[in-house]
Amino acid sequence: MARAFDLLGQRWTGVVIGNLSEGPAGFGELARAIDGISDSMLSTRLTALTQAGLITRTVEEGPPVSVAYALTDAGKALIPALSRISQWAEEYLPRR
Repeated sequence: MARAFDLLGQRWTGVVIGNLSEGPAGFGELARAIDGISDSMLSTRLTALTQAGLITRTVEEGPPVSVAYALTDAGKALIPALSRISQWAEEYLPRR
C-alpha cells in the first residue's frame, strides 16, 4: 500500500489519470481540463506517470508535431479503484 500511495498520493496524480480515462489527450487538453494545475506541475506528473508505466507518451510527426498521452493497461487497471475512492470521498469527506 505504501508503494502505491508514494506515487498515487502525490497531488494531481489521480486527477491526471482520471482525465486520461476518457481517452488520449494532448498536453494542452489536459492543462485546460485540470483546473488549477500549472504547466510545470502537469509536466512533472506526466513524466512520473510515464516512468511508472501508467501512461504512454506518443509523438506524432506534423506539421504540427503533437504529443498524446494515454493510459497503459496498468493505468487503466487503476480506474475502478480511483472511482471507488472518489465515491468514498463523496460519502465520507466534508466539503471544503
